[in-house]
Amino acid sequence: GDPLYVKVNKLSSTKTQLPYDFYYLKYCKPSKIVNNAENLGEVLRGDRIENSVYTFEMREDQPCKIVCRQKLDADSAKNFKEKIDDEYRVNMILDNLPVAVRRQRRDGSQSTTYEHGFRVGFKGNYAGSKEEKYFINNHLSFRVMFHRDTETDAARIVGFERLAFLGSGLSSIGYRLSSDQLTYVIIVHCVALVNSINHEYKEWDEKNPQVTTCNKDTKNLIQGSTVPQEVDAGKEVVFTYDVTFKESDIKWASRWDTYLLMNDDQIHWFSIINSLMIVLFLSGMVAMIMMRTLYKDIANYNQLETQDEAQEETGWKLVHGDVFRAPINYGLLCVYVGTGVQIFAMSLVTMIFALLGFLSPSNRGGLMTAMVLLWVFMGIFAGYSSSRLYKMFKGTEWKRITLKTAFMFPGILFAIFFVLNALIWGEQSSGAVPFGTMFALVCLWFGISVPLVFVGSYLGFKKPAIEDPVKTNKIPRQILEQAWYMKPIFSILIGGILPFGAVFIELFFILTSIWLNQFYYIFGFLFIVFVILIITCAEITIVLCYFQLCSEDYHWWWRSYLTAGSSALYLFLYSIFYFFTKLEITKLVSGILYFGYMVIVSYAFFVLTGTIGFYACFWFVRKIYSSVKID
Repeated sequence: GDPLYVKVNKLSSTKTQLPYDFYYLKYCKPSKIVNNAENLGEVLRGDRIENSVYTFEMREDQPCKIVCRQKLDADSAKNFKEKIDDEYRVNMILDNLPVAVRRQRRDGSQSTTYEHGFRVGFKGNYAGSKEEKYFINNHLSFRVMFHRDTETDAARIVGFERLAFLGSGLSSIGYRLSSDQLTYVIIVHCVALVNSINHEYKEWDEKNPQVTTCNKDTKNLIQGSTVPQEVDAGKEVVFTYDVTFKESDIKWASRWDTYLLMNDDQIHWFSIINSLMIVLFLSGMVAMIMMRTLYKDIANYNQLETQDEAQEETGWKLVHGDVFRAPINYGLLCVYVGTGVQIFAMSLVTMIFALLGFLSPSNRGGLMTAMVLLWVFMGIFAGYSSSRLYKMFKGTEWKRITLKTAFMFPGILFAIFFVLNALIWGEQSSGAVPFGTMFALVCLWFGISVPLVFVGSYLGFKKPAIEDPVKTNKIPRQILEQAWYMKPIFSILIGGILPFGAVFIELFFILTSIWLNQFYYIFGFLFIVFVILIITCAEITIVLCYFQLCSEDYHWWWRSYLTAGSSALYLFLYSIFYFFTKLEITKLVSGILYFGYMVIVSYAFFVLTGTIGFYACFWFVRKIYSSVKID
């Protein structure tokens, strides 16, 4: 008998990627609409959680309840038709559980999966007519599963479904569905209830509305004469619902398992095995190089063999006087390395929190909030690492480098985000971040992140400079003509293939969760893949750096960063492939949104992988040159 309040979330579509407020369409409204969005992440995701007119009483079935009557004017009918065309789905929440439509697997197996939300409506045509009509899902049949505590007789909600209508009832309704809607009917879990009903009444009483097609005695809504509710200007739509409660064996702690049912864990294991093969291959190469370099080469060189023999053996020792020469634009390199450390620290801590279960999908917006806050607080590491590197290059303008570290990467991201947000705002979508939230983000950036970068920079610059293991010659050595396969562009592009190859299967699941409105929660797999990415980036950079030094080219600083960072180019190319093969986006604004966000993701991935590659190469070069005696 306790009241249960259903909240409504955004209308979402995988075809447009533009969320809308539930009350953007002419649905039944409560007397006062209250926004219940709880955190920064929810606002950034476009979630607009509000109260609704749907109220249940615990464990008390309601056979057929009338909500309200709405008369559609030209504008509201047009809005409904547009949302039906774009396959928008309504998202509702009860006791923090999203509404789901149960559907059967296409492969004929007995297991069921759940779709998020339910469609606004569908298109079809009456028997004997070719004219396509729009129909609205105005009757909702809810089933609430609960788990009863045998000792206290108290009950907790463990499931919230909206039942879909039965395919076999179509002939009796007397209308045909379009082919894509028919597919939808077949794959949805079948229950003998209909969603679209043209309700009939004799006289409308606002205080106690009664309709002949839906009342407390209604057992079966589908009759031989039942017709669906058409959407058109001037039409009246009566919104109704019914609720059934069903006892379940599912424990409260496991109630999210149905939403997170994973059918393809084998693919993840194959992905990890494939990535491990790449890692083993690269580890073997690195081990061989280290053995050859640190034992054979160094032993021979330290035995003071003739210079000719040493030169014939290896070429990397010949550039010892230039290998630690500061590169061109070393200030910019310091900025990018510092930013990369910030992204790495944020990613690592976020993943650890996710592994421990703090950021599960039931904590809506938690992942986004955690990432924004961690990014802000990790500014101290960005400042520290950029200033340490800058001091090693004997730079003096540490304040300028600190400012660039604090503003460059976030500034580029914020500019792209601002333009995309303006486009969303122009479409009147609820996905547009409000001015207040935008101001809060700027305050986090200027009020916490920037000062922390300066604190880190100050601490880093106070420490003594990193000493080079060998002295740098005053006159730069001339670099010989390089073979075509050692040219910068070729080796940089080759270097990005393996890190991308190690992560691209997991990337598919991440893109699917972002753009196809799925839950992503397999953080255990993601963490393993992240570790594999770090090892792959480090090893491929060391291997290519060694070959470069052997061919007497000592410009390795930027090359090491770009070698690993080029994997971001393949990530962006894959996102283009994904766009054309998996998504059904047709609107220009939606396409711009997709590619705008993928540019941001690719740019962040470039900075992250580039930094990993740079530090691996930095460690390797210092290691091999500190192991040789230089006369």
